[in-house]
Amino acid sequence: MKRIILITGGQRSGKSKKAEELALSLSSNPVYLATAHIWDDEFRKRVRRHQERRGPEWTTIEEEIHLSRHDMTGRVVVIDCVTLWLTNMLDSSLQGNLEKAFAEFDAFTAPEATYIFVTNEIGLGGISENALQRRFTDLQGMMNQYIAARADEVILMISGIPVKLK
Repeated sequence: MKRIILITGGQRSGKSKKAEELALSLSSNPVYLATAHIWDDEFRKRVRRHQERRGPEWTTIEEEIHLSRHDMTGRVVVIDCVTLWLTNMLDSSLQGNLEKAFAEFDAFTAPEATYIFVTNEIGLGGISENALQRRFTDLQGMMNQYIAARADEVILMISGIPVKLK
């Protein structure tokens, strides 16, 4: 049976930790699909903290753009995170085409599996003066809506507290 769960919230709200806990409650050997591209030392340290938190029961796959290359049939998989994945797509030859992101999401989630997507609610703050940031915030919001509409469950993390929205 296919199941899609979306966990959203602000930076450092506990999204990833909640996703990992949920995955471990559903499987003794979940998959962690990391979408991060390491840009600098500070980000490398963030990634390392995430890695250290996960134990040997996890299978880690690093994939920055083409999620559908990986068949997750029958698995429980945490995709962390949609925001970085979308950023990578904007930096690739896809050039920010949201329709291609939707198609990649659909292809990836076609097999029967449990998908736990982690994403950021970056549009909760003020409107940026930077046109590129405004455009990305719009794209991220549309991608989040696309996933939420297809999700069986949506959880908003606020200060480490999960609030079930759907």
